[in-house]
Order: sequence, then C-alpha cells, then structure tokens
Amino acid sequence: MSAAEKSRSVAPLQDIVRRNQVWPRMAAKYGVENPVPPWKTSLDGMCDALDRAACDAEVPDFKERRDEEDELSATLYADLPYPESQLVALAHSLVARGIIDETELSRRMAEIRDRLEA
Repeated sequence: MSAAEKSRSVAPLQDIVRRNQVWPRMAAKYGVENPVPPWKTSLDGMCDALDRAACDAEVPDFKERRDEEDELSATLYADLPYPESQLVALAHSLVARGIIDETELSRRMAEIRDRLEA
C-alpha cells in the first residue's frame, strides 16, 4: 500500500472515529461488563485467515498487515484505543487495496448497526 493510500481518508472509518465508537463507552452505555468486545474474536479470526490467504487479491501478509496497522494506528486512527484501532486499520488496508470498497463497507456497517439496534 502506497503512502497516499495510507493517508487517504476512508469516510465510514472516519465516522467511527468522529462518533467515538469504542468498546468501553458502548459497553457502559448498554450495561455490558465484559471488557473484551464481542467482535474481537471475529477480528482475530479474520487476521489469521488473511495471514494464511492464498488468493489472487492483493491481501497483505502478516508483516505488511502489522506494519500498516502500526502506522495507521499512530496516524489516522490515533484517537482510537486498541482493539478498535486494529479493526479500523485492517478495514482501511482492505479498502486501500480494493478488496472491499467504501460503499460496500458502509452497507455492511449499516446492516450490523440495524441488527444491533433491532
């Protein structure tokens, strides 16, 4: 991923930063006591799957993914704590590589929000 792609803003992810959607805040709002977000195991599984991916897409390998995560977490997503920074950095990398586009990311995020608020 180029420097321009790393510094490019991804609107759905910037909305997360702007709204301060972090697990401790959301857990307190809904009275959840578990300190680990429910999506953390899915994120870990996705990272493991990407680390072992063998496909035609430009999927980052372990080192690329971690380097990008570190860089994005220190720059564009510095206002988010871990593991939210890990999550948005991964999504950013996948958008920058064209594996998912912003429209699809927004659609999927809206579907999840609708299920949570139902």
